[in-house]
Amino acid sequence: MTLNTVTIAPPRDDEVQIKQNVIGFNYMDIYQRSGLYPLELPSGIGLEAAGTIQDIGKNVTEFRLGDRVAYATAPQGAYAEYRNFPAARVVHLPDEMSDEKCAATLFKGMTVEYLLNRCYNIKSDEKVLFLGSGGGVGTLAGQWGNSKGAYMIGVDGGEEKCQLARDSGYAEVIDFTKEDVVERVREITEGRGVPVVYDPIGGPTYQQTLDCLGSRGYFVSFGTTGGPMPAVDPPILQKRDSLYFTRPTVATYTAKREDLVLSANSVFEMVSSNKIKVEIGQRYSLDEAVKVHEETEAGKTKGSSILVP
Repeated sequence: MTLNTVTIAPPRDDEVQIKQNVIGFNYMDIYQRSGLYPLELPSGIGLEAAGTIQDIGKNVTEFRLGDRVAYATAPQGAYAEYRNFPAARVVHLPDEMSDEKCAATLFKGMTVEYLLNRCYNIKSDEKVLFLGSGGGVGTLAGQWGNSKGAYMIGVDGGEEKCQLARDSGYAEVIDFTKEDVVERVREITEGRGVPVVYDPIGGPTYQQTLDCLGSRGYFVSFGTTGGPMPAVDPPILQKRDSLYFTRPTVATYTAKREDLVLSANSVFEMVSSNKIKVEIGQRYSLDEAVKVHEETEAGKTKGSSILVP
């Protein structure tokens, strides 16, 4: 991954040109850089940024020069000072939302919105298990779930990340370095298991997640930060009392513009009403892009990371 200087062309008819003030970093960037989610090379990288419109294609009617905007979807290439981007994938940024807060929140927030509202709509007093609860997505999920009245159970490793999860709305936090996760979940649920597990880890936690689920529970696999998932065996889901398995993506849940705008506005409303608070744990310059990847993969970051051109 290298930083290059190029000349940017005028936007195409259905594009806007954005001066990018802040760029969001997401684990998806690591997946794409590593080849887990292959890109057609050469390619830019990054899915999220906030900035100001500098130029407009002739078919664009929803935006004006100077509008504050953001995006958090493909096409890749957010690691840039300026870029052209499809207008249909851009959303207006509310006055009360800073560029930094938006870039640290939008992709992760839209991920949490579809996970907790639409993939599986968690309910008040429902016990919900969320792995990686001290990370950027996990801390937002704890607050969002808590605002819906759910009993949020988090899992993470180490006192610092576990405390961060506790501070983010989780009623219980299990430290997997000290406790048996399945045993603790069974204790908390009086042996019943949970109705849903949100698992961004993948291979290392696959069996654990199955063992934490109750009858007709939902295994929501939304990442593989720990390594590839094994093949899912349908008869196992049957034997475990009719479990459901799904591998959703934010791209699918925001493919229609109305869904994209709905999801983004839900995030903005949650932030502006202080139902979720954003922790920017790290700030990097654009030429430190390699560093943020290295430190994230090494587990040295907490909360959200942003890049500033």
